[in-house]
Amino acid sequence: MLKSHGRYAYSPITDRPGYTWPDGSRLAVYIALNVEHYAFDEGLADDLVPDGSKPDVLNASWREYGTRVGAWRLLDLFKSLNLPATILLNSEVCEHSPTLVSAFQAAGYEIAAHGRTNSESQAGLSERDETALIRDVTDTIASATGEPPTGWLSPWLAETYLTPDLLDEAGYRYVLDWCADDQPIWLDTRNGKILSMPYSQEINDSAAIIGRQAGAAEFADMAIDQVDEMLEQSREQPLVFGLAIHANIVGQPFRLRQLRRALSHLAGLSDQIWITRAGDIAAHIHEVPGGAV
Repeated sequence: MLKSHGRYAYSPITDRPGYTWPDGSRLAVYIALNVEHYAFDEGLADDLVPDGSKPDVLNASWREYGTRVGAWRLLDLFKSLNLPATILLNSEVCEHSPTLVSAFQAAGYEIAAHGRTNSESQAGLSERDETALIRDVTDTIASATGEPPTGWLSPWLAETYLTPDLLDEAGYRYVLDWCADDQPIWLDTRNGKILSMPYSQEINDSAAIIGRQAGAAEFADMAIDQVDEMLEQSREQPLVFGLAIHANIVGQPFRLRQLRRALSHLAGLSDQIWITRAGDIAAHIHEVPGGAV
């Protein structure tokens, strides 16, 4: 018998009960904007040009473009198309870029936790240290925004064997680390359950553009095709698509131009799909009768 994580049992998506989203549609879509802050020249890093010299000014400044420029351009784009968003926020951004956090709040966007900084990973932490990290992130975001986050994405999607348990015990309602499904599913925890929200690792600008070297237009086409195909599939069962983007990647002007095309297509489908925030999807699932999810 192969080792299992034990968080959920196998369930084919074609054999599940049906339900609808609050507006009566069958496809829910949310935009997940990662806004990250890194330590200078130490710790983990997402590099545009690998193996740079030290100090690595090139990559460090490229990452900072996200909070200085890219996130603000994306904020304007979302507003122009009247699109909601979920902001996946390193809690260090609250200290580094407080005006940006305030702008997201003023726009009505959800602030979800994305760890403390992407310069570090939860993997390998002791239970005590991970509990303290989650508490620190939660308290920092709550202090900056007035309310604790209800959703969590681990930096680098790196967990310990206890992460879902600790998030559940800390009051989180959903986690984005598990990319096994196109529907929200329940993860078993040692004291109950926590909701796993679909978060794409395919239609994700970091994985596609930086990792697989997809072009800006190709990434936009991928997002459009994903929505169109999932809209057809949703005739059979309710589905969720989370478009994962990063401020320093698609916030670059030539990529933003192509993202504008993809999001305009998305906005044009607003009468057929529920365009919302991840937390709103989670809140609805928490109210769905038992057994349907």
